[in-house]
Amino acid sequence: MARARYPEIAPEDGHYESFYLKAGHPEQPLAVWIRYTVHKRPGLAAHGSIWFTTFDGQGEGPLATKATLPPAELSVPPGGYIRIGEATFAPDRVEGSVASELLAASWKLEVEPGGEPYRHLPREWMYRAQVPRTKLESPQPGARVSGVVGLDERRIELDGWPGMVGHNWGVQHAERWIWLHGSSFGERDRRTWFDAALGRIKLGPLTTPWIGNAMLSLDGERHRLGGIERIRSTEVGETPRGCELAIAGTGVTVFGSVRADPKDLVGWLYADPDGPEHHTVNCSIARMRLVVRRDGRPDAELETAHGATYELGMRERDHGVPIQPFPDG
Repeated sequence: MARARYPEIAPEDGHYESFYLKAGHPEQPLAVWIRYTVHKRPGLAAHGSIWFTTFDGQGEGPLATKATLPPAELSVPPGGYIRIGEATFAPDRVEGSVASELLAASWKLEVEPGGEPYRHLPREWMYRAQVPRTKLESPQPGARVSGVVGLDERRIELDGWPGMVGHNWGVQHAERWIWLHGSSFGERDRRTWFDAALGRIKLGPLTTPWIGNAMLSLDGERHRLGGIERIRSTEVGETPRGCELAIAGTGVTVFGSVRADPKDLVGWLYADPDGPEHHTVNCSIARMRLVVRRDGRPDAELETAHGATYELGMRERDHGVPIQPFPDG
């Protein structure tokens, strides 16, 4: 079972960690993205933050808010992943609220597991090694989410919305990264989803090519994709508004594209424990199209008009997406 890692960190070390939930309406361009994070600078106590975004393709753009609480408000509840103030993130429920001058949001959600958990890094020793500096896993890559979200005076009811629960932690973000998640692929089995994390890692003065780790569940049949051994066959072309990629596994290759309307992107600051910051843009009502090529079998095509998440972490500042007025770190 996934667990919070921050209690194991030595006082002199730095650390960041996040548990996050994404859920999208199966038929409309409407989604919520909720993130509970830990940030610990070397030599200082860890503190927690609560992030919330709702995406509505029929509105003017995402609505977002965030709150950071002092170290005394951060804990690990019995049977849960993390608690920040009164907000709790557990395997079967996510509850909380956060208010700022921009938005008052609240949520009480039940999470129905979907798909066996999996770790993006293909070898267990990678979770003990210093490199990569970011570790990640998907405790519930194909979850269903039900409950209520409140946005000021608005009430949104979720009834088995497809989504996922993710977890990552480490001492430093990748130099550049992409997170993709897709579901609601038309008439496909509800066990069909795509979850991918791709990164370029800085090693001294050098930055690696894109390294991808992904899982495709096609009607319940799983295909692990990418890995450092397939770095030469992993192709990525990215902009703040979307990307194209090719990523292969054993006997299967996925060719994909994801696109976000500029107005549907939210921008955040992500800080490393030792100080440097990335600009991060995210859209959880993005369009995704995948072509799955399998040895000896017909190609499969998967498409969703608004059931995908696209996230890009970068050093650039000229991407054109407004950054939310909340510090990190």
